[in-house]
Amino acid sequence: MSDVAVRIAQLYLHPVKSCAGIAVDEALLIETGLEFDRAWMVVDAQARFVTQRELPRMALIRPTLKAYELVLRAPGMLAMHLSLDAVEAPCRVQVWNDEVAAYDMGDLAAQWFSDFLGQAMRLVRFDPEQKRLSNREWTGHIEAENAFSDGYPLLVTSTAGLDELNRRLAEPVTMQRFRPNLVLDGLEANGEDHLDEVRFDTPEGPVRLKLVKPCSRCSIPDTDPQTAQVGHAVGDALAAYRADARVNGAITFGMNAVIVEGVERALRVGMHGEASYRFD
Repeated sequence: MSDVAVRIAQLYLHPVKSCAGIAVDEALLIETGLEFDRAWMVVDAQARFVTQRELPRMALIRPTLKAYELVLRAPGMLAMHLSLDAVEAPCRVQVWNDEVAAYDMGDLAAQWFSDFLGQAMRLVRFDPEQKRLSNREWTGHIEAENAFSDGYPLLVTSTAGLDELNRRLAEPVTMQRFRPNLVLDGLEANGEDHLDEVRFDTPEGPVRLKLVKPCSRCSIPDTDPQTAQVGHAVGDALAAYRADARVNGAITFGMNAVIVEGVERALRVGMHGEASYRFD
């Protein structure tokens, strides 16, 4: 099968893990994925990460990135402004099975999240000196670094994949439910499942991304990002056609990707590229 032409239809950042995402026109690729993606995380009193799986209300926390600050807004709350170049005390936190170095973001941020979520929480920022690597069973020889993402630096989906899902739903949903970084045009429905590498030629040089693992899905796509209401229609629809033998029959949507080449280069919406297919 020959290469296929693709185009970046959308780019998303999720600055605070499991809070709302931001659609951006361009994003810088760094060692851990897109700059500022999953750079912050909410933790409980035991310093363990929390997500929409337990607290769907996190979907209503909406970040904005300004020139020098991260601004957080939520219903009924005053806006919280955090400097992009300031952290407070170093700490250790748990994300999945990894205990990693981070920085606490201070008592004011902790109180803001605690008030909105109704229990004691703190906000932390990933320590860039920490090396948290993806599973080498999937990445092979590539040492893929992560911040607070679930396990891989990037998530790639396709517009055609969402169109196919919406064809099966009574009420269409948006791509925000799947929390991707790159959304590609030019593929067949869920065509990303079968890709090996995607390449973009940027003014700074080439970017090469390798798609390594299908993204297993939990309950988060059934949380409405506008209302935080939890349903089951999305999960039910995916279960009918998206079981993937590569991950023991788990329900998948999108592909986790790692960076082969292109750190410190920018990706932009509308950028055209080429994708190659796997032959395994």
